[in-house]
Amino acid sequence: MQSCLNFFLLVVVVFAAAGTIVAQDDEDVQSWNELQTTVPISKKFDAVFTATARFGGNISRLVEGRGGGAIVWKVNNAFSLSSGYFYIETRNSAGRFRAEHRFVINGRYKFPVKKFGFSHRSQYEYRVRGSGNSWRYRPSITIEKNLPESFIPGAKLFATEEVFYVSTTGKFSRNRFSVGVNKTINPKLSLDIYYLRQNDGFSHPGDLNVIGTTWKIKL
Repeated sequence: MQSCLNFFLLVVVVFAAAGTIVAQDDEDVQSWNELQTTVPISKKFDAVFTATARFGGNISRLVEGRGGGAIVWKVNNAFSLSSGYFYIETRNSAGRFRAEHRFVINGRYKFPVKKFGFSHRSQYEYRVRGSGNSWRYRPSITIEKNLPESFIPGAKLFATEEVFYVSTTGKFSRNRFSVGVNKTINPKLSLDIYYLRQNDGFSHPGDLNVIGTTWKIKL
């Protein structure tokens, strides 16, 4: 009971902090909500299906919806490869939704660090859109640390730093930093709650304050 109360208090703190954020002219406060479902195919392969809804305009309207899936090859305990496809509808500055077909391939490596979880991911994306096709490279680093079992059993803190190299600008033009808590609810279900800060001088709005949730189901 105490662990549930502690986790609830963490959730309240995260969302209360979001409530103090006020968007500036080229900023927005958003809520990103995702559901991931992992279906084992074999000992080495999983299928992962994802559905996402993002709300912007100071969390007043739907600005993006996406769905898709990927096949993950678990090469060994430290390294995995995945490839997938996502269909995305994004609201533009005129208020209309525009479609995107996104093809993704990435590799993830977990470094053998004892006290912390430390991993690197390299992701390549090819984007098919009405405004023109493009590609992006998104490397990221994530650090994780288990919380004391006496505080919240099965929970850990995590922080991720991610940058975007965009072919249309020819430079690293976007940065995202996120920090949050992952809670294992049972062997088949876990929840991430996080705060994310995005800085981007090319998109509009490019600077975002995001409160996000990711539900992860393992069948």
